[in-house]
Amino acid sequence: MKKRTIKENLKVKGGIRKIKSAPRNEIYIILDNIKSMENVGAIFRTADAVRAKKIFLCGITATPPRRKIFKVSMGAVEWVDWEYISNLKFKIQNLKKEGVQIVALEQTDKSVDFKKAKYKKPVAIVLGHEKNGVSKEVLELCDQTVEIPMLGRANSLNVATSAGIILYEILEK
Repeated sequence: MKKRTIKENLKVKGGIRKIKSAPRNEIYIILDNIKSMENVGAIFRTADAVRAKKIFLCGITATPPRRKIFKVSMGAVEWVDWEYISNLKFKIQNLKKEGVQIVALEQTDKSVDFKKAKYKKPVAIVLGHEKNGVSKEVLELCDQTVEIPMLGRANSLNVATSAGIILYEILEK
């Protein structure tokens, strides 16, 4: 077994032009006050991997260009469309008017297992602050809330890890 090089991976994918011109999936990612630039970078990298349409950065979430974000994203910040949003409530209301389903990844009394949830594209996944989660005001605007079951002592996973899990689940459905 031989590990492929970056050049070989590009060839398998059909080259840079094919990658750039391939359609994006109808998946939006909303980062609600993500504190860590490393988490933001990792989410950009995953967004590129699933060909998400756009990332909305809100509140205290750091925006590119930042060295830490670029480094962890492995340059994905140059491939994934993003926008800073100062009024998240207004943005969510507009996305809903456009027919986008808004889904928060958060543990609430109404959360359902993310594998049992019904996702409808276009869909926006809301990910919240590493400690405080998705803000109450944003939760009230969401169409549904899903959670990843936690079987051990820990109550949650890292936000970037959680993003990867939920985004690939949505791709499968």
